[in-house]
Amino acid sequence: MMRTLFAAIIFLAVAGCSTPPELQDRPYRLKHPSWFPEPVIPADNSLTQLRVELGRRLFYNKAFSSDYRISCGTCHVPSAAFTDGQPVSTGVHGRPGKRNAPTLANLAWMPHFMMEGGVPTLELQTLAPVSDSNEMNLDILQVSRRLSEDDYLTSLSRAAYGRAIDPYVITRALAAFQRTLVSYDSAYDRYEFLGQKDQLNEAQLRGRALFFSPRTKCGGCHGDPFMTDFEFHNIGLYTTYADPGRERVTYDPADAGKFKTPSLRNIALTAPYMHDGSMGTLQEVVAFYNRGGQDHPNKDFRIQPLGLSPAEEADLVSFLESLTDWNFVQNINHLPLED
Repeated sequence: MMRTLFAAIIFLAVAGCSTPPELQDRPYRLKHPSWFPEPVIPADNSLTQLRVELGRRLFYNKAFSSDYRISCGTCHVPSAAFTDGQPVSTGVHGRPGKRNAPTLANLAWMPHFMMEGGVPTLELQTLAPVSDSNEMNLDILQVSRRLSEDDYLTSLSRAAYGRAIDPYVITRALAAFQRTLVSYDSAYDRYEFLGQKDQLNEAQLRGRALFFSPRTKCGGCHGDPFMTDFEFHNIGLYTTYADPGRERVTYDPADAGKFKTPSLRNIALTAPYMHDGSMGTLQEVVAFYNRGGQDHPNKDFRIQPLGLSPAEEADLVSFLESLTDWNFVQNINHLPLED
């Protein structure tokens, strides 16, 4: 009798210490197409189901902002390809930010972050908006303390990373979730890489030919497969830049007004455009490039008047609209989790 009772006590003790079934972790398979290279995932932040879930929960958590009103998802809305439709994003207490919110698609392949490329990893990128007084305006240690008050997040953190919620966990979990935001299923992708020649209409085909032609040179900075070269260019947007761009990092006047080439994937959904949101439509953007931009000593030599007709401008816009990945912007795995 005593032996049976002892065995039962041992069983209950072991069962009580085991991880609940919903917190059993497994590797996460990052789905991407054959025309994308393999992403480089940091050794200390390999993708797992629980790390991605934790990051997803943190992405939409408003405890990151000093006034509890702003989350990452406030400025990066899935239906807008993770932008917010504003010229510059609005932060805590209604404070205007300094730049237009960029899309978050295909960050797993991005070599540097922020428009001036000043942040080398996706893990570190989290710290910039959190600490910025015009965005979230909060110390990351205080964010940790706030999140630690949530028992489920604490359990999830221990199951995913083997430690309580702290800046290490926060930065890595958010990066893990954001690496799963992969966009590759536009009409252009199906035409170009899968051979589905019925995916583009006549206007889009004409626009595609123009886009990749020596005449426009658009494909020189916005090439396959990511529609960006990840480099920094001054496009002659202004003769004098209020935002120095790349110069903030290098302190080299030759980099004034240079910004990272944005991806054109889902570009029809991410208006307004430019680093400061100064152009409201794709038609405005194409017309700007057709004019050749403004004079600036750092302007890229490829930005020259193109002499496009109104019909050719319209064809380019039609092609850009073929870069929309509707499955990406409607993916339920990108939305907030319900408890």
